[in-house]
Amino acid sequence: MSDITVEDASGSDARKSHSLMVTLGAATLIQIVATASVLALTAIAPTVATDLGIGAYLIGYQISLIYASGMFSSAVAGTLVKRFGPVRVEQLALVCFLLGFVGIAMAHVLPIIVASLLIGIGYGLNNPASSEMLGRITPHGKRNIVFSIKQSGVPLGGILASFAFPFLSRQMDWQYALLIGAAAPLATMVLLAATHVTEPIDRSVPMGSMMKGFRDEQGIIWKNAKLRTLSFLGFAYSATQLSLSAFAVVTLVHDGGWSLLAAGSVAAVMQFFGAFGRIFWGVVADRVGGGFKTLALLGLLIGLGFASLFFVVDMPAYLQVVVLIVLGMTTIGWNGVLLAEVAHNAPEGRIGAITGGVLVYTFIGVIVGPSSFASLYMVTGHYGTSFLVFSLLGFFGMITAWRSHRAARV
Repeated sequence: MSDITVEDASGSDARKSHSLMVTLGAATLIQIVATASVLALTAIAPTVATDLGIGAYLIGYQISLIYASGMFSSAVAGTLVKRFGPVRVEQLALVCFLLGFVGIAMAHVLPIIVASLLIGIGYGLNNPASSEMLGRITPHGKRNIVFSIKQSGVPLGGILASFAFPFLSRQMDWQYALLIGAAAPLATMVLLAATHVTEPIDRSVPMGSMMKGFRDEQGIIWKNAKLRTLSFLGFAYSATQLSLSAFAVVTLVHDGGWSLLAAGSVAAVMQFFGAFGRIFWGVVADRVGGGFKTLALLGLLIGLGFASLFFVVDMPAYLQVVVLIVLGMTTIGWNGVLLAEVAHNAPEGRIGAITGGVLVYTFIGVIVGPSSFASLYMVTGHYGTSFLVFSLLGFFGMITAWRSHRAARV
């Protein structure tokens, strides 16, 4: 009898492990598709701008439009996940990416604006839904590494977009390149439908309650010290991440004396180490047994790295590369650990909702960060000074994360 019990338990563990691997693979693939959708137009912006007769600099407004749209969809994602289940919400996000590719491929400004809004809606829905899917089946001891692997899809999607769409655009019209890109969310939808069963719709959750749900989620977040801290960390670290990504190349060219091609190569290496960093910090967090402890260390490294860029003019080239690689690992690598901590601290059954509520502040950081960095440069005329001021976000993040870690120990 005891042998049968052990065998059943072993079989159950194997099924859970298989389910986790399948869900993690699907969630990571969706994250790659989501990021590639967001960055598809940026990868071929000069070509598109020439064809449309507009300035390439307008791509900055398109990215802001995507993230602003994502902020609002993230805010109401909790209600949608509760009513329709995370799998249906992920399918909806993939439909948004598909329509986004098609809209941009229409090669007119108005459809591109609508397409950007749709891509943003899908991007804002993705993380709450995937966090709900993973949070239900991930063991506590593997939480950080699982969420970090999923979040490695962000830099991987960026690398994919940076290489695939310029390459395809050289072989054919850029509109056809984007239509080929639309095959990615379509294929992912088919895969998701084949591997995951949708839940029954919970009609007890009315659609009209989306804003009420958002207010309830924010109430939970602001009453919980750890969730408040995670919201601030999402804002601070996303502001540093997008500012570094936006201004690394121009800083190397303007202050470091690099050629555009060489600076772009360094930025690509930085993104690669960002993908590695997402997994690395997830392993670290699980090994040391503390997401907040790891987030504090990340804040320290971000603060020191940004402060050191104040002296970028005086650095030898190899040291500039080393600093940017470390910053790539840290400013890009924090997301998985933060999302794992959100899942850990969310009330039972509310992982997707609370994740969406916390990510509102991450989206605000994405929107505010690069524009504030640019404003600092306009005032000071020195990129290093902007990095020095932004280093405070890293140091404040270190302090708040460490305080939460100490409070948890007490």
